[in-house]
Amino acid sequence: MLDRRTFLSTALGVAGAAISSPLNAALTGGIPIGINTYCLRAMKWRDTQLIDYADSLKMDAVFLQDSLDPDAMNPAHWRKIRDYVQSKRLHIETGTGAVLPKSPADFDASVKNLRQGVVRAKALGSPIVRCLHAGDREHMPPGPVPRHMETMIKVLRAVRSEAMDAGVKLAIENHKDLFAWEMKQVIEGAGKEFVGSYLDTGNPMFVMEDPMTTLEELGPLAVTVHLRDSVVYETPNGIAVQWVPLGEGVVDFKAFVARLRELATGVHVYIKPITGRPPAILQVYDPTFWKVFAGARAADFARFLALAKKGRPYESHMVIEDLPGRQTPEPFVAAVQYQQREHMERSVAYAKKSLDLGVRWRS
Repeated sequence: MLDRRTFLSTALGVAGAAISSPLNAALTGGIPIGINTYCLRAMKWRDTQLIDYADSLKMDAVFLQDSLDPDAMNPAHWRKIRDYVQSKRLHIETGTGAVLPKSPADFDASVKNLRQGVVRAKALGSPIVRCLHAGDREHMPPGPVPRHMETMIKVLRAVRSEAMDAGVKLAIENHKDLFAWEMKQVIEGAGKEFVGSYLDTGNPMFVMEDPMTTLEELGPLAVTVHLRDSVVYETPNGIAVQWVPLGEGVVDFKAFVARLRELATGVHVYIKPITGRPPAILQVYDPTFWKVFAGARAADFARFLALAKKGRPYESHMVIEDLPGRQTPEPFVAAVQYQQREHMERSVAYAKKSLDLGVRWRS
């Protein structure tokens, strides 16, 4: 016969070892965590290698983002990865890229892309399809932002029946394009029953938002959450932003996670340290800068400015050779690979030990 202490110990051990789920998280008091594979892109690993790596870190989940696997778009590969993830007792999520049409002529192509994302997600066993509105605000198509928001709502609604039938939600990442309150309008305008937020904490800095502001707006709509830290500080030409390993920037993640617990339920939290890039300067003292960011709210900018005033440049070592659209010179490849893996593991350790996130690693 089991006494009460032995029974509870056994029950919690089984819950920690089981496939991660909101129920298991509730049993253990932990929020399940995973890794976002985009952070390891320099490794050029196949999907199974990324899953093995997540398993080695005792993650609860893996988010396959921008897969570099040669078979990434092969339907037979999707079934293989679904089975492989299940064999590792992991949760999986995935998606596609930007779906805002660049012109009216591209509307049907955008809808087709998103529909394919739904099919792929269902086959992989992902409950969501990650997508973007656009890459950033500056490079959106010509025209006012509200018009682009209306177009995005139309694209999403065109895929509603497919998403609902597949039992997946479209998760829009708050990228460097819309303010959180604008993203909320897109999600609610399309329909919360099949659209939610891919809540990222690194991108808000590029639209001059404190991630806590983003959380207040999008937390109740979140279907997946991705943690990324930043240093933010004042410079003579504006405000500098640079992504750094988790726990090494200005974001108060303990407060963030505490508030997340209040606003969102049933979400997996992914560790997403995209590092190796130089600081970007937001030229907030240039009047032309604000033409792109029309609609910015003074209170939100003031909260962001407070982060910058207490911030300072990143003082730890960092290899700056991971630039979008640019090939990393061969002599730097090994250094970037080492850095991406080391920064991921530092960030995962911080999430576990300082933020008390995760379920499986406790067993």
